[in-house]
Amino acid sequence: MTGDEKHDIAAESTVDILWVLYDRVLDVAPGRMDDPDRDRFLLSKGHGPMAYYAVLAAKGFLDAAELDGWARFGSPLGHHPDRVLVPGVEIGSGSLGHGLPIGLGVALGLRAQGRNRPRVVVLAGDAELDEGSNHEAIAVAGRLGVDNLTVVVVDNASASLGWPGGIARRFAVEGWATTTVDGRDHDALEAAFTAPHAGRPLAVVATVEPKGA
Repeated sequence: MTGDEKHDIAAESTVDILWVLYDRVLDVAPGRMDDPDRDRFLLSKGHGPMAYYAVLAAKGFLDAAELDGWARFGSPLGHHPDRVLVPGVEIGSGSLGHGLPIGLGVALGLRAQGRNRPRVVVLAGDAELDEGSNHEAIAVAGRLGVDNLTVVVVDNASASLGWPGGIARRFAVEGWATTTVDGRDHDALEAAFTAPHAGRPLAVVATVEPKGA
């Protein structure tokens, strides 16, 4: 897939994480996109969603032939994913910093309905954690013990300022369960996503050096 060279490295850094989530972790399928008990995946890191579209196609949400026309006029596959146009996409994203607050709202909504089985997984980038709305969501989720919420933060060292003690520490001080893994190691990612964390939201920091760097 070509045509978004500005964001191809950002997209490529997510491909292993996306594959592990859809292949091993998430309870969602093309035939259950409207099932209220499905897991929800929210791509907050919505710039350059090439890898996301490819994984959705591999898992049957999209016709793989649609990938050839991505980002062209008339294609549903835009530079930012659109939940109205792309099957399996839960939110329209690309304006960074909003996915985690939205995910918190979805998780709280499911809890209010008594739906305790579905999990909400948000994929964010390290740089977008600079946005203040994330810090409000981190604090609220930790204080309320929203354990059906998981965030995976792709750490490719692109944040402007960073956080004292590192990204995982930023979540841990607010009561989150945290772990840091190699974002290319599929078994380590699966183990991180499936580790018990009763009573606490889960933050998985996935360190990634772009291929070819």
